[in-house]
Amino acid sequence: MTVSRAAFDKKNIVVTGGAGFLGSHLCDVLVKHHQVICIDNFSTGQEENIHHLLPNPNFEFVRHDITQPIDLTSLKELKAFQVPFQGIQEIYHLASPSSPKDYTKMTIETLLANAVGTRNMLEMAHQHSAKFLLLSSGSIYGAPVQQTPFPENYFGYVDPVGVRSPYQEGKRFAEALTVAYRQRYQLDAKIVRLFNTYGPRMRLDDGRMIPAFINSAIRNEPITIYGKREDISTYCFVSDALEGVTRMMQSREQGPLNIGNPEEHTVADIAQHILNVIGAKSVLRFEPAMEYNSKQATPSIRQARESLGWFPVVPLEEGLRRTIDYMRGLRDVDVNTFGYGRNV
Repeated sequence: MTVSRAAFDKKNIVVTGGAGFLGSHLCDVLVKHHQVICIDNFSTGQEENIHHLLPNPNFEFVRHDITQPIDLTSLKELKAFQVPFQGIQEIYHLASPSSPKDYTKMTIETLLANAVGTRNMLEMAHQHSAKFLLLSSGSIYGAPVQQTPFPENYFGYVDPVGVRSPYQEGKRFAEALTVAYRQRYQLDAKIVRLFNTYGPRMRLDDGRMIPAFINSAIRNEPITIYGKREDISTYCFVSDALEGVTRMMQSREQGPLNIGNPEEHTVADIAQHILNVIGAKSVLRFEPAMEYNSKQATPSIRQARESLGWFPVVPLEEGLRRTIDYMRGLRDVDVNTFGYGRNV
Protein backbone atom coordinates (compact mmCIF):
# COMPACT_ATOMS: atom_id res chain seq x y z
CA MET A 1 0.00 0.00 0.00
CA THR A 2 1.21 3.50 -0.78
CA VAL A 3 1.75 6.16 1.84
CA SER A 4 -1.27 8.09 3.10
CA ARG A 5 0.28 11.54 3.34
CA ALA A 6 2.43 13.59 1.03
CA ALA A 7 6.15 12.89 1.24
CA PHE A 8 6.82 16.28 -0.36
CA ASP A 9 5.61 19.84 -0.02
CA LYS A 10 3.04 19.40 -2.79
CA LYS A 11 0.15 16.95 -2.61
CA ASN A 12 -0.73 14.63 -5.46
CA ILE A 13 -4.35 15.44 -6.30
CA VAL A 14 -6.62 13.67 -8.81
CA VAL A 15 -9.43 15.56 -10.56
CA THR A 16 -11.79 13.42 -12.64
CA GLY A 17 -13.68 15.29 -15.32
CA GLY A 18 -10.83 17.79 -15.17
CA ALA A 19 -11.21 19.00 -18.75
CA GLY A 20 -14.81 20.07 -18.22
CA PHE A 21 -16.21 23.46 -17.28
CA LEU A 22 -15.96 23.00 -13.52
CA GLY A 23 -13.06 20.56 -13.52
CA SER A 24 -10.72 22.79 -15.53
CA HIS A 25 -11.33 25.74 -13.20
CA LEU A 26 -10.67 23.45 -10.24
CA CYS A 27 -7.39 22.34 -11.82
CA ASP A 28 -6.44 26.02 -12.22
CA VAL A 29 -6.95 26.55 -8.47
CA LEU A 30 -5.20 23.40 -7.27
CA VAL A 31 -2.15 23.48 -9.55
CA LYS A 32 -0.97 26.71 -7.93
CA HIS A 33 0.13 24.78 -4.85
CA HIS A 34 -0.09 21.06 -5.66
CA GLN A 35 0.57 18.42 -8.32
CA VAL A 36 -2.62 17.77 -10.25
CA ILE A 37 -3.52 14.64 -12.21
CA CYS A 38 -6.41 15.52 -14.52
CA ILE A 39 -8.41 12.53 -15.80
CA ASP A 40 -10.94 12.96 -18.61
CA ASN A 41 -12.12 11.06 -21.68
CA PHE A 42 -13.37 14.16 -23.54
CA SER A 43 -16.93 12.84 -23.76
CA THR A 44 -18.06 16.32 -22.70
CA GLY A 45 -14.80 17.97 -21.61
CA GLN A 46 -12.64 19.96 -24.04
CA GLU A 47 -8.90 20.04 -24.60
CA GLU A 48 -8.91 23.84 -24.93
CA ASN A 49 -10.04 24.11 -21.29
CA ILE A 50 -6.74 22.67 -20.08
CA HIS A 51 -4.42 23.56 -22.96
CA HIS A 52 -2.84 26.37 -20.94
CA LEU A 53 -2.00 23.92 -18.15
CA LEU A 54 -0.21 21.29 -20.24
CA PRO A 55 3.25 22.96 -20.04
CA ASN A 56 2.98 23.26 -16.24
CA PRO A 57 5.28 20.71 -14.53
CA ASN A 58 2.76 20.40 -11.71
CA PHE A 59 -0.01 19.30 -14.09
CA GLU A 60 -0.46 16.04 -15.98
CA PHE A 61 -3.36 15.01 -18.17
CA VAL A 62 -4.43 11.37 -18.44
CA ARG A 63 -7.00 10.53 -21.09
CA HIS A 64 -9.05 7.73 -19.58
CA ASP A 65 -12.63 6.56 -19.11
CA ILE A 66 -13.09 6.20 -15.37
CA THR A 67 -15.58 3.37 -15.83
CA GLN A 68 -12.44 1.34 -16.56
CA PRO A 69 -9.95 0.59 -13.75
CA ILE A 70 -6.74 2.63 -13.71
CA ASP A 71 -3.48 2.18 -11.81
CA LEU A 72 -1.74 5.53 -11.50
CA THR A 73 1.40 3.94 -10.05
CA SER A 74 2.16 2.30 -13.39
CA LEU A 75 1.77 5.31 -15.70
CA LYS A 76 5.07 6.53 -17.16
CA GLU A 77 3.72 10.03 -17.72
CA LEU A 78 3.35 10.41 -13.94
CA LYS A 79 6.96 9.49 -13.20
CA ALA A 80 7.77 13.00 -11.96
CA PHE A 81 4.91 12.80 -9.45
CA GLN A 82 6.43 9.64 -7.88
CA VAL A 83 3.01 8.12 -7.24
CA PRO A 84 4.37 4.68 -6.13
CA PHE A 85 6.29 6.46 -3.37
CA GLN A 86 4.18 9.50 -2.54
CA GLY A 87 0.73 8.10 -3.30
CA ILE A 88 -2.41 10.17 -3.84
CA GLN A 89 -3.60 12.55 -1.14
CA GLU A 90 -6.90 13.90 -2.51
CA ILE A 91 -9.45 12.90 -5.15
CA TYR A 92 -12.07 15.30 -6.52
CA HIS A 93 -14.61 13.21 -8.43
CA LEU A 94 -16.43 15.40 -10.96
CA ALA A 95 -16.61 13.11 -14.01
CA SER A 96 -20.15 12.85 -15.38
CA PRO A 97 -22.20 14.39 -18.17
CA SER A 98 -24.12 17.14 -16.40
CA SER A 99 -26.11 19.15 -18.92
CA PRO A 100 -29.53 17.84 -19.99
CA LYS A 101 -28.48 17.90 -23.63
CA ASP A 102 -25.61 15.55 -22.76
CA TYR A 103 -27.16 13.17 -20.26
CA THR A 104 -30.36 12.69 -22.25
CA LYS A 105 -28.19 11.48 -25.13
CA MET A 106 -25.58 9.64 -23.07
CA THR A 107 -27.96 7.95 -20.67
CA ILE A 108 -25.97 4.76 -20.07
CA GLU A 109 -22.65 6.60 -19.99
CA THR A 110 -24.03 8.97 -17.34
CA LEU A 111 -25.27 6.15 -15.14
CA LEU A 112 -22.00 4.21 -15.44
CA ALA A 113 -19.84 7.27 -14.73
CA ASN A 114 -21.72 7.80 -11.48
CA ALA A 115 -21.90 4.12 -10.54
CA VAL A 116 -18.85 2.23 -11.86
CA GLY A 117 -16.74 5.38 -12.15
CA THR A 118 -17.48 6.38 -8.57
CA ARG A 119 -16.61 2.89 -7.37
CA ASN A 120 -13.28 2.98 -9.21
CA MET A 121 -12.40 6.34 -7.68
CA LEU A 122 -13.44 5.18 -4.21
CA GLU A 123 -11.24 2.12 -4.65
CA MET A 124 -8.37 4.45 -5.52
CA ALA A 125 -9.08 6.50 -2.39
CA HIS A 126 -9.11 3.30 -0.31
CA GLN A 127 -5.83 2.10 -1.84
CA HIS A 128 -4.05 5.38 -1.12
CA SER A 129 -5.92 6.38 2.07
CA ALA A 130 -6.76 9.57 0.20
CA LYS A 131 -9.41 12.15 0.96
CA PHE A 132 -12.32 11.79 -1.45
CA LEU A 133 -14.88 14.40 -2.49
CA LEU A 134 -17.90 13.55 -4.63
CA LEU A 135 -19.36 16.44 -6.56
CA SER A 136 -23.04 15.58 -6.43
CA SER A 137 -25.89 17.83 -7.51
CA GLY A 138 -28.86 19.74 -6.17
CA SER A 139 -30.88 17.91 -8.81
CA ILE A 140 -31.00 14.86 -6.49
CA TYR A 141 -33.79 16.69 -4.62
CA GLY A 142 -35.97 16.49 -7.71
CA ALA A 143 -38.89 18.82 -8.36
CA PRO A 144 -39.96 21.01 -5.42
CA VAL A 145 -43.13 19.72 -3.77
CA GLN A 146 -42.75 21.83 -0.66
CA GLN A 147 -41.40 25.21 0.32
CA THR A 148 -37.81 25.77 -0.71
CA PRO A 149 -34.95 26.46 0.02
CA PHE A 150 -34.02 22.79 0.34
CA PRO A 151 -32.03 21.76 3.41
CA GLU A 152 -29.68 18.77 3.20
CA ASN A 153 -32.05 16.55 5.17
CA TYR A 154 -34.78 16.81 2.53
CA PHE A 155 -35.01 13.45 0.78
CA GLY A 156 -36.29 14.67 -2.58
CA TYR A 157 -39.04 13.76 -5.02
CA VAL A 158 -37.52 12.06 -8.07
CA ASP A 159 -38.94 9.95 -10.88
CA PRO A 160 -36.54 6.97 -11.05
CA VAL A 161 -37.34 6.29 -14.72
CA GLY A 162 -37.99 9.84 -15.95
CA VAL A 163 -36.08 11.71 -18.64
CA ARG A 164 -33.76 13.24 -16.01
CA SER A 165 -33.25 10.00 -14.09
CA PRO A 166 -29.86 9.01 -15.59
CA TYR A 167 -28.30 12.04 -13.93
CA GLN A 168 -30.45 12.26 -10.81
CA GLU A 169 -30.41 8.56 -9.97
CA GLY A 170 -26.76 8.32 -10.92
CA LYS A 171 -25.86 11.03 -8.40
CA ARG A 172 -28.11 9.53 -5.72
CA PHE A 173 -26.43 6.14 -6.15
CA ALA A 174 -22.98 7.78 -6.11
CA GLU A 175 -23.84 9.42 -2.79
CA ALA A 176 -25.01 6.12 -1.30
CA LEU A 177 -21.85 4.35 -2.49
CA THR A 178 -19.64 7.11 -1.07
CA VAL A 179 -21.28 6.77 2.34
CA ALA A 180 -20.98 2.96 2.20
CA TYR A 181 -17.22 3.19 1.54
CA ARG A 182 -16.86 5.78 4.28
CA GLN A 183 -18.51 3.49 6.79
CA ARG A 184 -16.79 0.25 5.79
CA TYR A 185 -13.26 1.56 5.24
CA GLN A 186 -13.28 4.68 7.43
CA LEU A 187 -12.50 6.82 4.39
CA ASP A 188 -12.47 10.58 4.70
CA ALA A 189 -15.17 10.74 2.01
CA LYS A 190 -17.20 13.91 1.50
CA ILE A 191 -20.26 14.90 -0.54
CA VAL A 192 -21.06 18.34 -1.96
CA ARG A 193 -24.38 18.99 -3.67
CA LEU A 194 -23.72 21.70 -6.24
CA PHE A 195 -26.58 23.84 -7.53
CA ASN A 196 -26.73 25.87 -10.78
CA THR A 197 -23.25 27.12 -11.61
CA TYR A 198 -22.16 29.30 -14.51
CA GLY A 199 -19.08 31.07 -15.83
CA PRO A 200 -16.36 31.05 -18.49
CA ARG A 201 -15.68 27.75 -20.31
CA MET A 202 -19.30 26.64 -20.37
CA ARG A 203 -19.81 24.96 -23.71
CA LEU A 204 -21.89 27.04 -26.09
CA ASP A 205 -23.58 23.91 -27.40
CA ASP A 206 -24.34 22.15 -24.11
CA GLY A 207 -27.97 23.26 -24.10
CA ARG A 208 -27.86 25.25 -20.88
CA MET A 209 -29.66 28.52 -20.48
CA ILE A 210 -26.99 31.15 -19.90
CA PRO A 211 -24.73 30.21 -22.86
CA ALA A 212 -27.78 30.02 -25.14
CA PHE A 213 -29.00 33.46 -23.99
CA ILE A 214 -25.54 35.03 -24.44
CA ASN A 215 -25.12 33.54 -27.88
CA SER A 216 -28.46 34.94 -29.03
CA ALA A 217 -27.82 38.36 -27.51
CA ILE A 218 -24.35 38.66 -29.09
CA ARG A 219 -25.99 37.99 -32.46
CA ASN A 220 -28.93 40.32 -31.71
CA GLU A 221 -31.24 37.39 -32.33
CA PRO A 222 -34.41 36.66 -30.32
CA ILE A 223 -33.77 35.01 -26.96
CA THR A 224 -35.91 31.91 -26.63
CA ILE A 225 -37.10 31.06 -23.12
CA TYR A 226 -38.42 27.53 -22.77
CA GLY A 227 -40.98 28.02 -20.02
CA LYS A 228 -42.75 30.93 -18.38
CA ARG A 229 -41.53 34.47 -17.73
CA GLU A 230 -41.88 33.98 -13.96
CA ASP A 231 -39.95 30.68 -13.76
CA ILE A 232 -37.34 30.99 -11.02
CA SER A 233 -33.88 29.55 -10.55
CA THR A 234 -30.58 30.37 -8.80
CA TYR A 235 -27.13 30.97 -10.27
CA CYS A 236 -23.72 30.65 -8.58
CA PHE A 237 -20.56 31.92 -10.26
CA VAL A 238 -17.91 29.26 -10.77
CA SER A 239 -15.24 30.85 -8.55
CA ASP A 240 -17.70 31.02 -5.64
CA ALA A 241 -18.76 27.41 -6.13
CA LEU A 242 -15.20 26.09 -6.23
CA GLU A 243 -14.24 28.10 -3.16
CA GLY A 244 -16.93 26.14 -1.32
CA VAL A 245 -15.76 22.84 -2.82
CA THR A 246 -12.11 23.33 -1.84
CA ARG A 247 -13.06 24.52 1.64
CA MET A 248 -15.10 21.36 2.02
CA MET A 249 -12.12 19.17 1.11
CA GLN A 250 -9.93 20.85 3.71
CA SER A 251 -12.58 20.78 6.44
CA ARG A 252 -13.65 18.06 8.82
CA GLU A 253 -17.14 18.10 7.35
CA GLN A 254 -18.36 15.07 5.42
CA GLY A 255 -21.74 16.24 4.14
CA PRO A 256 -23.84 16.05 2.15
CA LEU A 257 -23.59 19.83 2.02
CA ASN A 258 -25.27 22.27 -0.38
CA ILE A 259 -23.14 24.72 -2.37
CA GLY A 260 -25.07 27.25 -4.42
CA ASN A 261 -26.37 30.79 -4.50
CA PRO A 262 -29.76 31.09 -2.76
CA GLU A 263 -30.61 34.39 -4.49
CA GLU A 264 -33.55 33.73 -6.79
CA HIS A 265 -34.02 35.26 -10.25
CA THR A 266 -36.63 34.74 -12.93
CA VAL A 267 -35.35 33.54 -16.27
CA ALA A 268 -36.66 36.74 -17.84
CA ASP A 269 -34.52 38.74 -15.39
CA ILE A 270 -31.44 36.73 -16.40
CA ALA A 271 -32.14 37.41 -20.05
CA GLN A 272 -32.56 41.12 -19.37
CA HIS A 273 -29.30 41.26 -17.36
CA ILE A 274 -27.48 39.69 -20.31
CA LEU A 275 -29.04 42.16 -22.74
CA ASN A 276 -28.03 45.06 -20.50
CA VAL A 277 -24.40 43.91 -20.25
CA ILE A 278 -24.09 43.30 -23.99
CA GLY A 279 -26.14 46.31 -25.01
CA ALA A 280 -28.26 44.15 -27.28
CA LYS A 281 -31.90 44.71 -28.22
CA SER A 282 -32.96 41.08 -28.69
CA VAL A 283 -36.61 40.37 -28.00
CA LEU A 284 -37.70 37.63 -25.61
CA ARG A 285 -39.62 34.75 -27.14
CA PHE A 286 -41.40 32.16 -24.99
CA GLU A 287 -41.85 28.52 -25.95
CA PRO A 288 -43.27 25.54 -24.01
CA ALA A 289 -40.83 24.00 -21.55
CA MET A 290 -38.79 21.07 -22.80
CA GLU A 291 -39.47 17.61 -21.35
CA TYR A 292 -36.35 17.65 -19.21
CA ASN A 293 -37.02 21.13 -17.79
CA SER A 294 -38.47 21.11 -14.31
CA LYS A 295 -39.28 23.59 -11.59
CA GLN A 296 -36.00 24.58 -9.99
CA ALA A 297 -35.02 24.23 -6.35
CA THR A 298 -33.34 26.87 -4.20
CA PRO A 299 -30.55 25.69 -1.89
CA SER A 300 -30.34 26.29 1.81
CA ILE A 301 -26.68 27.15 2.49
CA ARG A 302 -26.98 27.46 6.27
CA GLN A 303 -24.72 24.46 6.86
CA ALA A 304 -22.07 25.80 4.46
CA ARG A 305 -22.12 29.17 6.22
CA GLU A 306 -21.86 27.64 9.68
CA SER A 307 -19.38 24.81 9.02
CA LEU A 308 -17.21 26.28 6.24
CA GLY A 309 -17.70 30.02 6.67
CA TRP A 310 -18.68 30.00 2.99
CA PHE A 311 -21.18 32.07 1.05
CA PRO A 312 -21.24 33.39 -2.53
CA VAL A 313 -19.77 36.86 -3.08
CA VAL A 314 -19.78 37.46 -6.87
CA PRO A 315 -22.84 39.53 -7.86
CA LEU A 316 -24.91 38.21 -10.75
CA GLU A 317 -24.13 41.12 -13.08
CA GLU A 318 -20.37 40.79 -12.49
CA GLY A 319 -20.49 37.03 -13.06
CA LEU A 320 -22.46 37.47 -16.26
CA ARG A 321 -20.03 40.13 -17.46
CA ARG A 322 -17.07 37.78 -16.96
CA THR A 323 -18.91 35.00 -18.75
CA ILE A 324 -19.90 37.25 -21.64
CA ASP A 325 -16.32 38.58 -21.99
CA TYR A 326 -15.09 35.00 -22.33
CA MET A 327 -17.72 34.01 -24.86
CA ARG A 328 -17.11 37.16 -26.91
CA GLY A 329 -13.50 36.08 -27.17
CA LEU A 330 -14.37 32.82 -28.85
CA ARG A 331 -13.82 32.83 -32.59
CA ASP A 332 -16.95 30.91 -33.46
CA VAL A 333 -19.95 31.82 -31.35
CA ASP A 334 -22.49 29.22 -32.31
CA VAL A 335 -24.92 26.96 -30.54
CA ASN A 336 -27.36 24.37 -31.81
CA THR A 337 -29.77 23.89 -28.97
CA PHE A 338 -32.96 21.90 -28.75
CA GLY A 339 -33.94 23.76 -25.60
CA TYR A 340 -31.82 24.45 -22.55
CA GLY A 341 -31.64 22.96 -19.09
CA ARG A 342 -31.20 24.76 -15.82
CA ASN A 343 -29.35 22.28 -13.66
CA VAL A 344 -25.72 21.51 -12.94
